[in-house]
Amino acid sequence: MIRRLSLAWTPILWLCAFGPLETDCRAASAGRSCGESRQVYADKGYSLNTAPLTQISGEHLRLCPQDYTCCSSVMEEVLARQSESDFLKAIDDTSQFLLTTFMQRHRKFDEFFRELIDLAEKSMNQMFTKTYGKLFTQNARVFHDLFAELRRYYTGGSVSLGEVLAEFWSRLVEKVFSLVNPQYQFSDEYLECVSKHAEQLQPFGDLPRKLRIQVSRAFIAARALVQGLATGRDIINKASKLNVGGECLRALMRQWYCPLCRGMPTLRPCHSFCLNVMKGCLANQADLDSEWNNFIDALLQVSEKLEGPFNMELAADSIAVKVSEAIMHMQENSVTTSTKVFQGCGSPRPAPSRSRRSLREQGGNRRPFRTYSPEEKPTTAAGTNLDRLVLDLKERLRPMKGFWVSLPHTLCNDDNLAADVTNEDKCWNGQARGRYLPDVTRDGLVSQINNPEVEVDIARPDVRTRQLIMELRVAINRLRQAQAGQDSDFMDSEEGSGSGGGDGGDRYSDEPGSGPDSPPNGKPARNPPSPNKPPRVRDRTGTKRTRPNQGHGNRITSGVNQLSASHSIIVFLLLAICAAPMW
Repeated sequence: MIRRLSLAWTPILWLCAFGPLETDCRAASAGRSCGESRQVYADKGYSLNTAPLTQISGEHLRLCPQDYTCCSSVMEEVLARQSESDFLKAIDDTSQFLLTTFMQRHRKFDEFFRELIDLAEKSMNQMFTKTYGKLFTQNARVFHDLFAELRRYYTGGSVSLGEVLAEFWSRLVEKVFSLVNPQYQFSDEYLECVSKHAEQLQPFGDLPRKLRIQVSRAFIAARALVQGLATGRDIINKASKLNVGGECLRALMRQWYCPLCRGMPTLRPCHSFCLNVMKGCLANQADLDSEWNNFIDALLQVSEKLEGPFNMELAADSIAVKVSEAIMHMQENSVTTSTKVFQGCGSPRPAPSRSRRSLREQGGNRRPFRTYSPEEKPTTAAGTNLDRLVLDLKERLRPMKGFWVSLPHTLCNDDNLAADVTNEDKCWNGQARGRYLPDVTRDGLVSQINNPEVEVDIARPDVRTRQLIMELRVAINRLRQAQAGQDSDFMDSEEGSGSGGGDGGDRYSDEPGSGPDSPPNGKPARNPPSPNKPPRVRDRTGTKRTRPNQGHGNRITSGVNQLSASHSIIVFLLLAICAAPMW
């Protein structure tokens, strides 16, 4: 039977090859087997009920060339959907390393910064509790409130760091002033006057300004970096979820599955053919590239600041030390400060005789305040340190530049999706096996006006892509502000805010300049007290309830004093604070 069939076809094949008459040779093609195409189709999980055994006329085809074919109409529709699925999977697989990187780095940095804040508070509590015992634990609310507000800022709360620190120093100056003058009894109104004069008297020296600079720029940079990593994660998620349009779908089908319909299922599309299809389908993603590169640069710059002058580890560790130094400074200068306050606020009332016990008589462990030695320091946050985290992040971010514009090349370099660039003659050119002649279009939406494979309406930019570009620009602006040490949410209120005063212009210089041996700034307070400070009151035990609108935003201005007092002086003052009633 097989021999009889082959003999029957011999005249037709002879005529196609050598006959002088114009013979329709496609009659011979109609008898070619579709076995290989059927096998590939079945391997994808589809039923062979609609798959022809041999090639049939292709007049019914809408996407592939209407030549003799191994595809029915149903098969063409199924394979068109498959081409869309393959395309979306390829995009998802290619962008997965970006998404994974942003997700993992966001989680690591977030865990690290949160634990760093917790450790800073824990170490302060341990140091003061070890030194002063119950006296401190009974009066630690002011420090607890400070760290609670720092956490709220880091986690995205609408919090002004300048106001948080100003409030902390305001509560502390009123408390310490009462304790260094136990022979007097001060009303709430009198202590408000003390706060008002603290702006000029600088009872804590330059320490509040230094702490504000160091803590503000570190927390601003840390929050901006974590928010930026979250933005990057979201941008990738959105940009990689494409809506495949009709023209793109037609081109995808034509390059990947029309060879199957022609009976050549293993034939890959020519590399240039693939590039034109991908550039047309990904035209809007290519337009993300400029802002995406700026975004990556901004992340890199902020991360470099965090491992340098805006170091979050150093800022967190410095809180307890600088607070101790500030309190000591006020105690050392208590006579001068009190005299000037009495001149400006009037003579206070003497305290009842039973309240005039000396501070040393109030007891307590008199061991001096000290920081942890390197051996005693708590375990590093999140099992790592900031330098390692930043180094790892920078190594992962740099290769991400140019991702969106190079995405068509990345996809077409996959041997499963397109033929090798060197295989120009043995590939699918959209019509048959052979060289692909059209030029490869340039990148971006506007350039697709000349794309020979995908018809793109360049007059209608994708709305979602424009939204992503705007999101990137907002994130870039926030990161650039953070790089300059500024919080874009509170640029006006943060400028020059906080007790300790000083020139806001030097606030974010790259030199750390925040240790006890730093040179004094010597600049007078430049910013007037804020007239919009929220009101404050107190209960009878001294807790604050209202703050009259007297503008105490900048309470203490510059003036620096090194840590040089004896241990007894420090113990003397801190015992006084802890022994006083809770406020």
